[in-house]
Amino acid sequence: MARRFDSSDSNFAEAFTSFLKEPRGNAQDTREIVREILDRVAAEGGAAVADYTLKFDRFEIDPQTLKNPTMDLKALADTCPQNVRDAIDFAHDRIATYHKAQMPADHSFDDGFGMQLGWRWTPLDSVGVYVPGGRANYPSSVLMNMVPAKVAGVKRIVMVAPTPDGVLSPAVAYAALRAGVEEFYPIGGAQAVAALTFGAGDLKPVDKIVGPGNAFVTEAKRQVFGKVGIDTVAGPSEVCIIGDASVSPDWIAADLLSQAEHDPSAQSILISPDADYLDAVEAALDAQLDVLPTKETASVSWATHGAMVKATSLEDACEISNQIAPEHLELAIEAPETQIDNVRHAGAVFMGAWAPEALGDYVTGSNHVLPTSGAARFASGLGLFDFLKRISIQSANRAGFEHLAGAAMALAQSEHLPAHERSVSIRFGKESGL
Repeated sequence: MARRFDSSDSNFAEAFTSFLKEPRGNAQDTREIVREILDRVAAEGGAAVADYTLKFDRFEIDPQTLKNPTMDLKALADTCPQNVRDAIDFAHDRIATYHKAQMPADHSFDDGFGMQLGWRWTPLDSVGVYVPGGRANYPSSVLMNMVPAKVAGVKRIVMVAPTPDGVLSPAVAYAALRAGVEEFYPIGGAQAVAALTFGAGDLKPVDKIVGPGNAFVTEAKRQVFGKVGIDTVAGPSEVCIIGDASVSPDWIAADLLSQAEHDPSAQSILISPDADYLDAVEAALDAQLDVLPTKETASVSWATHGAMVKATSLEDACEISNQIAPEHLELAIEAPETQIDNVRHAGAVFMGAWAPEALGDYVTGSNHVLPTSGAARFASGLGLFDFLKRISIQSANRAGFEHLAGAAMALAQSEHLPAHERSVSIRFGKESGL
């Protein structure tokens, strides 16, 4: 049974804050193990990657090519069921359409004093996409990470995925080909992150690494950031639902469980001003949980990290949600448009009874790679902008230069940077002053 809170209680703020701070996920300290793997791959390249792949995944790869001829994406994709291929094609096209609409325009303007200012957008040269592998089957994650990169115009897209005992999902293989993968290496773990960062064998370094992984992958991304770009350091998934009696308790129970079945560390929270509604949802959830094939995972998530919160109003519910800053927020209420302006922090918002978060995981087109663990307070979900760079551009004629020079030299003097001052003054044929 999930925990219950009431925002009208005198100790609510303290108790709920304490609840949100409870650790979720693997508490194992992976830092030193990951550091050793990164250092070894940086020093030994493909030999180290091959050794770790044999050790952890029981799969032999060539130290130079980082490949095994038995692992063929095209052959695997050919075994993907037709109905799954059709669904992947459908999702791919919606994701591409959504991200094409995000494409920004280059811009320039004249400041009226002789300066032309602006910016232009250019794609990254290369991106590495990490995909959970083995028996894990997440073609949606392949699409969410690869399609925006392709739409942005990234020249080189590299996919890595662990293949324990030589196993990779046919759906993942088909999604990768559909999304336009150009290189694939059957490697995973911290060693794959290291190979993408430093290069190893035939795998040349990339400019940015995106995609989800286990605790070792996450820690490796954290440690290589700065040498290479990363999307985010992600934590366990989460959903917050603000609900009222206009939406069936059975529907909301299903939505809460759809998040809980992800992982024992996932978090599902329901907030409502209606105590009877909370009771009805809890009863529905218990009934659904009893027959859920993923009951073992979902029950741990719900009992350990789940919560039901009685709010004083919908406005109060939104403020509680802002404190959570959830990865996913469902406004499962009669008139969600009346509350959306009260939402300040959320990775993605799903409006109304007919927009369950599960749709966003697959086919709305919006990206499902979103900030977790409260990071929605300062971060956004993955999108086209993650695969683009903005370059500032400025040009000046003599009038523009003269308009700016005095202030520039004064600031240079105040910062005790005489070469900066001279860089301006010399253009007047003198060492300083106008």
